Amino acid sequence: MDQDDSRALLGRFVRARREALEPAAAAARRRRTPGLKREELAERAGISATWVTWIEQGRAVQASAHALDRLAQALALSPAERAYLFELAGRRDPEAPDPAPPAETPAALRAAVQALAHPAYGLDRLWNACCWNAAAERLFAGWLGPGGERNQLRYLFLSPEAGRLLPDWRERARRVAAEFRADFGRSLGDPQVRALVEGLAAESRAFAEAWSDTGVLAREGGRRAFDHPLDGHLVFDQHTFAPAERPDHKLVLLVPAAP
Repeated sequence: MDQDDSRALLGRFVRARREALEPAAAAARRRRTPGLKREELAERAGISATWVTWIEQGRAVQASAHALDRLAQALALSPAERAYLFELAGRRDPEAPDPAPPAETPAALRAAVQALAHPAYGLDRLWNACCWNAAAERLFAGWLGPGGERNQLRYLFLSPEAGRLLPDWRERARRVAAEFRADFGRSLGDPQVRALVEGLAAESRAFAEAWSDTGVLAREGGRRAFDHPLDGHLVFDQHTFAPAERPDHKLVLLVPAAP
């Protein structure tokens, strides 16, 4: 959602809540329009009536968190409505509790991976393998086996085994970098994500070159080939899913391709 859409939704929401409020009994008898006037809401919230008007008109008003707090109280918003107000305004609610740190691996993701017979693994927001099954560990021994490099990007660009396992390594590596850039664009403020990219660019010339191309690709499925040291040449169809409760994670499934 762009800023114009957010401002328009914010304006309609504030106006609807203002009009749903009951004015004082004496004032209510003298008017035909519902709810509070803008001036009355402004007086309740201790803010400018012009500022209320501009918000309802969807103008680019830079509201502070404290001003939004007063507006939310004046509108008698419920907790859910208050959260919606701050979300549309692009501000953090000063009354909101600090979010609890999420579980290391979503339980649904772990259960799904273990229930699958074909190679399957989960990735967190940094593309660290957070869970995998035995079939995936056999396929990616240098990544998911004991002592392996758990980060998929670091494994792909820094592990010699990855170059031997993937017959089309160069093409696959550039595609993975472009897919990770799509996630990177949604995590610009995450210092761990930036540190991962900067570290890889310093350690891997191939990654630095792929990253400098600024390509962006959605994580799509498709045919994936492997030259496995024990099982020979293998071909899979890759499918990727995101858990509904944790969209920053991924489930990756490799299904043997039909002959």
